[in-house]
Amino acid sequence: MYIDAKGMHYQKLNELMHHSIDRGEKEIVFNNVNGHRYIGAGLCGELNIKINGVPGNDLAAFMNGPTIIVNSNAQEGVGNTMNKGNLIIHGDVGDITGHSMRGGTIFIRENAGYRVGIHMKAYRNSFPVIVIGGCAGDFLGEYMAGGLIVVLGLNKKEDWSLVGNYCGTGMHGGKMFIRAEYIKENQLGKEVLVTKLNTSDSRLLKKYLKKYCNYFAINYKKVIKNNFLKLIPSSNRPYKAVYAY
Repeated sequence: MYIDAKGMHYQKLNELMHHSIDRGEKEIVFNNVNGHRYIGAGLCGELNIKINGVPGNDLAAFMNGPTIIVNSNAQEGVGNTMNKGNLIIHGDVGDITGHSMRGGTIFIRENAGYRVGIHMKAYRNSFPVIVIGGCAGDFLGEYMAGGLIVVLGLNKKEDWSLVGNYCGTGMHGGKMFIRAEYIKENQLGKEVLVTKLNTSDSRLLKKYLKKYCNYFAINYKKVIKNNFLKLIPSSNRPYKAVYAY
């Protein structure tokens, strides 16, 4: 099913989407999307959604299962508190992508804004993953409690920073794989340790990197041959010194 979003209020667009799903539609294509908010928010089940244009804030917020492909950029809050499903973004994403994300995967072809993966968490079989093809802004993985963030730095310009400043500030769970030879110490939160990938880490990286390269037609062998660093928390209670117990 095709829905033309040109000139349509975001509320009307989302109503049409839900009515279509209630009628049994499993595949929906949105054309002429331009800042429409909340597309895919709260959706459950096996649905396939394609978006031609730039979706607005909170794309796939609280989503629980569907696959959404965006053939352009996306604004802030992509995958906010997402539980399950797949987001494939053929462009850049804004700030707080994956905010409090609890499961599912987000694959980003290009760059990401500030505070990506803030408060990400994992629980039992739920394991959230964000793969960023380009660079990420400041506060990557802030207060991260679980899951995985991968930053590849593909097509990075010489004067760009791969992860920005305050990376991993308050981090107390999960891990990040950064495709780099080194990261400047002053870019990292004091709660972060930098180490090498072990065998289990390498298997995990290959699993999601192969998916990423397949989605965006990128040469996997060229990407995987570079060095990766692992960022992990130095403590599971980084602020225990300020607690009264």
